[in-house]
Amino acid sequence: MTAPAEPSLRLGFDESRTKVILRVQAEDQNHLVRLTARFDSGSQRGTLAAEIDLEDFLSHLTLINHWHDPAGVSFTPDLMALAEGSVRDSQAVESRLAAGSQGLDVADEVDPASVPALLGPTWKAPLTEFQARDIAKLLSLTHGANFSVPGAGKTRAAMAVYAALRHAGKVRRLLVVSPKSAYEAWQEEADHCFTAPMAVRVFKRRPESDVEVLLVNYERLNRYQAELADWLSASPALMVLDEAHRMKLGVRGTYGASCMALGPLARHRLILTGTPAPNGAKDLESLLSFVWPGHGRRAVDRAVAGGDLAHASQVLRPLFTRTTKSELGLPPVDIRVSYVDLPEAHRKLYSALRKKVSDASQSDQEEFTRLGKVLVYLMMASTSPALLEKGFDRYEPIPFHIPPLTAPSDGSLRDLMRNLPRYEMSPKYEAVLQTVSENALQGRKTLVWSTFVRNLTTLGSALAKFQPAIVHGASVDRDEEIRRFRQDPDCMVLLSNPATLGEGISLHHVCHDAIYLDRDFAAGRFLQSLDRIHRLGLTASTMTRITVLIASGTIDEVVHERLGRKLEFLGKILDDPSVQELADPEEDVAPWGMDATDLRALLEHVGRPE
Repeated sequence: MTAPAEPSLRLGFDESRTKVILRVQAEDQNHLVRLTARFDSGSQRGTLAAEIDLEDFLSHLTLINHWHDPAGVSFTPDLMALAEGSVRDSQAVESRLAAGSQGLDVADEVDPASVPALLGPTWKAPLTEFQARDIAKLLSLTHGANFSVPGAGKTRAAMAVYAALRHAGKVRRLLVVSPKSAYEAWQEEADHCFTAPMAVRVFKRRPESDVEVLLVNYERLNRYQAELADWLSASPALMVLDEAHRMKLGVRGTYGASCMALGPLARHRLILTGTPAPNGAKDLESLLSFVWPGHGRRAVDRAVAGGDLAHASQVLRPLFTRTTKSELGLPPVDIRVSYVDLPEAHRKLYSALRKKVSDASQSDQEEFTRLGKVLVYLMMASTSPALLEKGFDRYEPIPFHIPPLTAPSDGSLRDLMRNLPRYEMSPKYEAVLQTVSENALQGRKTLVWSTFVRNLTTLGSALAKFQPAIVHGASVDRDEEIRRFRQDPDCMVLLSNPATLGEGISLHHVCHDAIYLDRDFAAGRFLQSLDRIHRLGLTASTMTRITVLIASGTIDEVVHERLGRKLEFLGKILDDPSVQELADPEEDVAPWGMDATDLRALLEHVGRPE
């Protein structure tokens, strides 16, 4: 009997399971070089082996058909299973998009009314009508995307998808990639949704074998990609990207490259974001390429090829679900704009600082503009020019003199700025003190937002009798501070900045009042921060009150006018059932959320005479 011929091309995973290794016999060396060159990520590993990124391999699987000896191609069983799954995914994408384009119903759609029965006996959390609708659609897909607006309960919907897949025996573990600020929400949902406790752990260096739900932040993916790949491969898993716009660059970015490498190893994939396309159709391509890698990616590529986001979102509608802002049925929010007048010395300093910027050389102005320095400079000065005084620790509270002393009629502007806290209290600080005091008398807790840490520490000192909680990037125990604000009846105020606490945390059960000491031009980030206290779960009678402080005649007025225009636009987008362009709350393309029109408004303010 003749022995079976040795395969001429052997395909299998590398040790990290994120690359495919191609191995050949000596006589096929030249064929290997030619095949490897056809793949974007192909590279040689010596004379008889080559490697290809897994996502690239699945995306261009048909290139294997170019091998000179098709009958001699051999896959390891696990890679074969993955490749076959990719082909099935491709067929599913094509059929759904075809049905959607013809206005036809898709077979085997899950009925929203049947969702509770699919979640298993340990599920106990209530679901809204729109959550059940979204869950049903996601369960109808092998993989999917939830582009519902912030505050729509996407975390609970994702947990329900996991519960249904687990109950059906399709997955046994859940990997959640998210910002650190979202860990708490996932841990709470794991407790609230199930009668039996789940083993939820935050990833450190190596996941424990008994962990059912593993939380990891985007920053750690690249460093621990191999360990996470092992964990995903060890048991059927659902992989969820929360705030998925963090990897909008796709394979061109560090976060995206790691997500794309790990994604194919998960049995099911799901992305969550209310801001899926901050910079246009290309972002949609990156996100959905994670959901549908391999052949399925081609359908996405075709839909976004023209760069028309409205067209792309309409074509791709069968692949994602979306709940709009109006569908949430939230009680109205009362946003009040409170203007404060600057005292004489403060006004004098602000005018001098603005003139200093105006008198700067053109090259200096371009440098300031590029880094957003002008905006930061004036934002600080509108609250208190003392924030600009060098020599203080950036976390040290401003030492106001109570009662204030009389400012001397002579002396330099430098001396005046250095000693201003001795002569005047910032009118914005006074407004915060008054509002927090009034709210406390009514038993209402207050959330105070400011971009600058010294504002937070200064107000923390001034509001000491209300036992304030303070959370910023350098906070030692953020979780304890948030716990105090939620549970301690004597802690009546939380001081934080949108960059630290603007997403991933819910405060709407204990707080219905917020004050903005200052804002920048980032409309998406402002909306995200609003959603901390105005989100799903509020009773119809709840009154949410937002106070925006504006110092008259300062940069605050410019920011307010520009944000008003952006928010009007975003309001329409949030109530659009399709996906349109939506600002990213963590936008890193322009400093402080500035676009070209914002920049013109800023420079006009700097150059405008008194």
